[in-house]
Amino acid sequence: EVQLQASGGGLVQPGGSLRLSCAASGFTFNNYTMSWFRQPPGEGPEWVSSIGRGGGSAIYADSVKGRFTTSRDNAENTLYLQMNSLKPEDTAVYYCTKQSDFRSRGQGTQVTVSS
Repeated sequence: EVQLQASGGGLVQPGGSLRLSCAASGFTFNNYTMSWFRQPPGEGPEWVSSIGRGGGSAIYADSVKGRFTTSRDNAENTLYLQMNSLKPEDTAVYYCTKQSDFRSRGQGTQVTVSS
């Protein structure tokens, strides 16, 4: 059974930083591209970033490019999202997914950017 559990969210002021983690289990982690999505309150999901199997390349939505960095530790089956220069519009529940399949998401983590 695929399990994905995101953590590390919280309340942060505009301009602040957070680092999200996603613990993966139930599949061979290093065989798959992994992604981050977010879902703002009352809205649909938005793709944020994806990273290749080896972790050497990542792509980003224009809305986060230059501020967010995705990485992975295949030895620990863990995906990361470093978020800097946070804005109020980054407020959302953040999910990690296997490949770019939002249906594979597990537990998300709430990020709230507010003064």
